[in-house]
Amino acid sequence: MERRFVMPDIKPISDLRNYTEVLKEVDIFKRVYLTRNGHGAYAIMPIEDADELDRLRAANTLVSNLKKVEANAEKDGWVTDDEMQKIMGID
Repeated sequence: MERRFVMPDIKPISDLRNYTEVLKEVDIFKRVYLTRNGHGAYAIMPIEDADELDRLRAANTLVSNLKKVEANAEKDGWVTDDEMQKIMGID
């Protein structure tokens, strides 16, 4: 599904008193942002968006960790297959 740009809907958190009306404004292309004392505090989004953000966060963490491990291996030296088998006790 192609994402289309929609201007964000920004509302004071007090609008949640009538939350069913606020939720009607949320769809796959549009989040509702809630403010508290004039500052951004929360976002209401479809579960699909939250799931995608979780997947992206996990992928970013994995890539970041792999880069750190690779940098350490370049600095300290790589472990050969034979060395790894010995470390794991698979002689």
